Amino acid sequence: MTDLTPLCTPGRAEAQPFTDPAKAVAELIRLYREATGYLRDNFQTALQSAGMPDCRFRAYYPEIRITTTSYGRTDSRLSFGHVTDPGRYAATVTRPDLFANYLTHQIDLLLKSHEVPIWIGQSATAIPIHFAVMNDGDLEVPQDGVLPFLMRDVFDVPDLETTNDAIVNGVGFTYEDGARPLAPFTAQRVDYSLARLSHYTATSPDDFQNHVLFTNYQFYVDEFIAYARQALRDPDSGYAELVGPLGQRVTPEDPDAPMVDPPKMPQMPTYHLTRPGQAGITLVNIGVGPSNAKTATDHIAVLRPHVWLMVGHCAGLRNSQSLGDFVLAHAYLREDHVLDDDLPVWVPIPALAEVQVALETAVADVTQLEGYELKRIMRTGTVATIDNRNWELREQAGPVQRLSQSRAVALDMESATIAANGFRFRVPYGTLLCVSDKPLHGELKLPGMASSFYRTQVSRHLLIGIRAMESLREMPLARLHSRKLRSFEETAFL
Repeated sequence: MTDLTPLCTPGRAEAQPFTDPAKAVAELIRLYREATGYLRDNFQTALQSAGMPDCRFRAYYPEIRITTTSYGRTDSRLSFGHVTDPGRYAATVTRPDLFANYLTHQIDLLLKSHEVPIWIGQSATAIPIHFAVMNDGDLEVPQDGVLPFLMRDVFDVPDLETTNDAIVNGVGFTYEDGARPLAPFTAQRVDYSLARLSHYTATSPDDFQNHVLFTNYQFYVDEFIAYARQALRDPDSGYAELVGPLGQRVTPEDPDAPMVDPPKMPQMPTYHLTRPGQAGITLVNIGVGPSNAKTATDHIAVLRPHVWLMVGHCAGLRNSQSLGDFVLAHAYLREDHVLDDDLPVWVPIPALAEVQVALETAVADVTQLEGYELKRIMRTGTVATIDNRNWELREQAGPVQRLSQSRAVALDMESATIAANGFRFRVPYGTLLCVSDKPLHGELKLPGMASSFYRTQVSRHLLIGIRAMESLREMPLARLHSRKLRSFEETAFL
């Protein structure tokens, strides 16, 4: 394949102006389907050929563009829905069918804020063949060496230049023509994460809900399935179905239908208790460690969830705490290190008032304790997150001194990572942990102790997380997405 090889495309259509968000999204869907259909058809033909195709096939992501010439006046209460300065802004778009509600809402706010049309057309960013066939169960991209041609000679492949976090990390990303970003992720970055989500969770990105619970123990998954079955039996709950790995579904018509573990469990088993409009709850068992926590949130962030919360176990650091007590994180000591290159440790991670109130209210509702009595079972304060599960085996003077100086009340391996990535990706976050051991005070997590703890506390802890999510679901999106998560220059889209 040489530079003289013809470039074959489905043809470029002129961009069209829109003042109706629904029609704009319909055009995005049309352009995306046309582009990916073209690539899939030619890829299938190439797979069946015996030699080198005589054409290089390329199709482009659709894009949204807007040009503003005035600073204008926008609603200062909103942290999103408008651009800050006059200029040209653009966003490449993938899977507009999956993101239809999100795109409609964001475009509607943009139109109302600036009173100029948005333009829908084809971008200059090629769609990698891997992402074009990702949702086609009959096609997959073989490894190089299987076909009689190199894949990159005939089709575009993923490009790290457009598959990164340059926008959310605030490093001054612009498109090739100088347009500034409208959305926090490029289309290739979104496609990459959609593929990773399917791999890590064994569930479809289409099933993820806008309210995400993270946990670090399988016991919470078992309780979540039990809660979901009970909710599906209640016709007034509003929940539609429970979706598990490999597309297993439990519906109100058969709430006792079996849900079995797949033969090969995914790295992060995920379950979705769905409601119309993605208003349900997703539970992700990220396992143990900050690397898993970062991996999960890196990819779920592209779905633009409304909020995510950590509900898991922790080590209590105060002698006044008891096993089973709750810890509501008001601050985080970050010794996890996995985000050091993306979010320096000197960046403070603030507590979000709306989330904190929802969690504390849920604890009071479930435990039937309030006010001063609630302090018997719940502490608020700093949660320390580390990257060494066996930190207790180290010489204690250094770690204990740092924990004491930070006023930490609990220690785990995931919470600060999840909160910090929520801050980085502008996703509201919170943490409610349950004390499962007190290593500084001789109470280690031993088998018998753990069994008793699990029996008495996991169900209640999970229910508190669910109650908090149901409360946050009723909150207006503009109030939940706090301005404190936004930097000096932000994208118009959440």
